[in-house]
Amino acid sequence: MRKSNPFSNFGGMKVNQQLTGVTSYVAGRQGDDELRLDALIDRIHELTLAEASPPRHSIAESVSAPSPRPMMANFISCQPDSWVPIEPDTLTAGGLTGGEGEALILKVLNSRAEATGRCLSEQLKLAFRLIDPLLQTMKQDRLVAHKGSAAMNDYTYQLTEMGRERARKCAEHCTYCGSAPVPLRDYIDSVKRQSLTSEQPTEEDLQRAFEDLMINHEMLLRLGTAINSGRGMFLFGAPGNGKTSIAERITKAFGETIWIPRALSIEGEIMRLFDPGVHEVAPLPENHSVLDSRKVDNRWIRIRRPTIVVGGELTMEHLEVSLNRVTNVSEAPVQLKSNCGTLVIDDFGRQRMTTDQLLNRWIVPLEKRYDFLNLANGTKIQVPFDQLIVFSTNLEPKSLVDDAFLRRIPYKIEVIDPDEQSFRQLMKTMAAKMEVEYDEAAVDYLLDKHYRAANRKLRCCQPRDLILQILNFCRYTKKPAKLTPENFDFAVGNYFAVL
Repeated sequence: MRKSNPFSNFGGMKVNQQLTGVTSYVAGRQGDDELRLDALIDRIHELTLAEASPPRHSIAESVSAPSPRPMMANFISCQPDSWVPIEPDTLTAGGLTGGEGEALILKVLNSRAEATGRCLSEQLKLAFRLIDPLLQTMKQDRLVAHKGSAAMNDYTYQLTEMGRERARKCAEHCTYCGSAPVPLRDYIDSVKRQSLTSEQPTEEDLQRAFEDLMINHEMLLRLGTAINSGRGMFLFGAPGNGKTSIAERITKAFGETIWIPRALSIEGEIMRLFDPGVHEVAPLPENHSVLDSRKVDNRWIRIRRPTIVVGGELTMEHLEVSLNRVTNVSEAPVQLKSNCGTLVIDDFGRQRMTTDQLLNRWIVPLEKRYDFLNLANGTKIQVPFDQLIVFSTNLEPKSLVDDAFLRRIPYKIEVIDPDEQSFRQLMKTMAAKMEVEYDEAAVDYLLDKHYRAANRKLRCCQPRDLILQILNFCRYTKKPAKLTPENFDFAVGNYFAVL
C-alpha cells in the first residue's frame, strides 16, 4: 500500500500560493523582529528613566517634546532655574549645512592619517547619527574611503586623493577643525535666557557671595541694590580696602552656571567664544542611569558664570574682534566672553587707552545693552552686551569721566577704610586662618606705636599682609608663629618701609 503524498490534496496553483505565503511570512518575520528589537530598546529606555527620575519632572519628557522652532537651538530645563541646550535632530536644525559639515570632516581627516566615524563625532561635538549619513555621502563622492571596519557598525575613514585636495582648499579659507560652530542667532537667544537681569539676588545670596569678606550691613545694602539692577557700578576708594575682592565675588550672587557655545558661526566666519583662560568649566553631574537621556548638545559647554578682570593691560584691541591671520579664526572680544557674568575694569584710569576712548566705545552699549562688532570680512554684527560692568578705581570718578558717562553708571559706591573694631576682627580672623597665635596685647601695641603715633590709616589688606610677614619670619628663624610686639616691629619695618 503506497503512502500518500502530503501535498497531493493541493493543486499546482495552491502550491504556488502556499510558497508565496511562506516567502512573505519570512520577510514579515524579519521586519517584526526589527520592530520588536526597537520596541524592546525603547521599553528599556523608558524603564531606566522611570527609575532614575520622578515622572513629572523627567528630563526625558522635556527632551522628547517637539521643538516649536526647528531652526533654532532647542533647550530643556534641568532645574527650575537652569536649562541646557539639546542636540539637534538634523544638521539644518543645528544651523549647519552639509557643505560646512563636510569641510570640517575633511580638515579633521587631513590633520590625521585616519579616524573612525565616532572619533569624528567626538571631535566635532556632533551626534554620530548626524555624522554617519554625511560620511556615506562623502564616500559615494569618492572624498573618503573605508580603510576597515570598526565597532558598533562604524568604519575607519581616510581621505582619498580627491578628498585631500578638497581639504587643502578648505584649509586655505580657514584651518578651524574643532567643535562645529553654533549660529549667532542661537547664542543671542541663549543670552536672553541666562541674562543677569532676569535674576534678583536677595540679601541671603549676597551674604553667601561675600561670606569670606568682612562687609558691614550698610555696604551690603548698597551693593545689593546695585547688583539687582544688573547695570554698571563704580567702586572707588583708597587702595587696599578690597575693591577688587568685592568685584570678583559679585557674580556668586547670581546663578552658578551658564551654557556658552565653544565657537560661533557668523556670516561664514568662525569665532572662538570659549576661552579656558577666563572660563571655568562646570561639567554636568554624573549620570548613573544605563542610558543617558539628557541629549546635551556638546557644541555648548557648561561654565561657571564668568568673572573677567582686566587692568592696566586693557587696550582698544581687546574690545574688538581679533583675527589670527595664520588660521583665519576670529577671537571674541572680552565683553562678549563676559556676557551673563561680570566684567571688572580694575585700576580704571590707568589703562593704556584713555578714559575718553573707553567712554566713546561703550557709551551706547552701556545704555542699550547691545554692541556692534566688525568682522574681518567687513560685516558689522549686533551682539548682546549683557554683563555687570564694575569699574574699580583709587581715583575720584569725577576726575576720570564726564557727566554723560557717569549717568550711564548709576551706582557709585565708596569702599571706606575699616574702623578699629573691624581692623581687630580682621586681625583675629586672618591669624586663625594662617594658624598664627593671636595676642590682643600685641595688637594694642601695633595700633598705638605704628598707627596712632605715625598717624597711619587703617586698610583692610594690612592684617593679612602683616601676619603673612610674621609667619614667614617665624618660619625662617624657627620660632613659634605668634603675634608679639617684636614680630610686629619687624613686619612693619618691611611693609611700611616706603609708605
